[in-house]
Amino acid sequence: MRILVTGAAGFIGSNYVRELLGGSYAGYETARVTALDCLTYAGNLANLPTGHPRLEVVRADVRSRDALLDVLPGHDAVVHFAAESHVDRSVADAAPFFSTNVLGTQNLLDCCLATGVSRVVHISTDEVYGSIAEGSWDEAQPLLPNSPYAASKAASDLVARSYWRTHGMDISITRCANNYGPYQNAEKAIPRFVTSLLDGGTVPLYGDGRNVREWLHVADHCRAVQLVLEKGRAGGIYNVSGETELTNLQLVGHLLELFDVGPERIRWVTDRKGHDLRYSLDDGLIRRELGYRPQVDFRQGLAEVVEWYRGHRDWWEPGKHSE
Repeated sequence: MRILVTGAAGFIGSNYVRELLGGSYAGYETARVTALDCLTYAGNLANLPTGHPRLEVVRADVRSRDALLDVLPGHDAVVHFAAESHVDRSVADAAPFFSTNVLGTQNLLDCCLATGVSRVVHISTDEVYGSIAEGSWDEAQPLLPNSPYAASKAASDLVARSYWRTHGMDISITRCANNYGPYQNAEKAIPRFVTSLLDGGTVPLYGDGRNVREWLHVADHCRAVQLVLEKGRAGGIYNVSGETELTNLQLVGHLLELFDVGPERIRWVTDRKGHDLRYSLDDGLIRRELGYRPQVDFRQGLAEVVEWYRGHRDWWEPGKHSE
């Protein structure tokens, strides 16, 4: 078994690669992995195991047809994490998001088609659904993205679906809640808050802090991705939830408690343009069909993340302090 993982040096992709190479998934203990990443600011080779005998690292862009046609032959499947993913950056400059997320996905699938690699798991996000005041989205809900990032991911989902429908490719799509865990870039909410508190600083909180997000530990997300790779339906779409729904203010409250500090460490900032109020996924489908259940308790997982960043300053400080 040989698997190509795109965006493999990023947060979620690298966690998936480490789990795969670490023998976490039965039947894949001898799988060989090609980790493909173009190593932008969000990709870091330090996220990947060094010198692993079943790992090959390739520096390449999913928008490069020549590179993909060279690397894809001989692979049994592709797990496609590669994407521009930071909402604030997409508001400031949307072009890289549409180029990488939409055209990159289209180019990858074209190259898979040309080289006979039919099995693809395309990783997406709950943000493609927009915002929901109450209840939860199932997979049949319309796509109503509200940020350029979310719009680019929604478009890439439709590209993936079209290659399944038109070309008969064995493509499945996952849409996940907000991830947290080790090796996450300090521009994202939880590591940004944690590293600021570790530096003795304040936590920047948008608006009134009442925006609601679901939280999913990256290990649970990777477990779900593997289930979809092994057993997901061609053309199937699977929501992946973490069962923990919090306002941003509640999230910050948990972190302040872990650091034993008070609300004076909150710094209120102007709300983001088009800030979605609430995300909430109904993941009953992946539970019924594939037997998925999140396993990481949020409070325990959050405490472990704080300790990981506390013990890995050499990993996050250079990037954070060069901003």
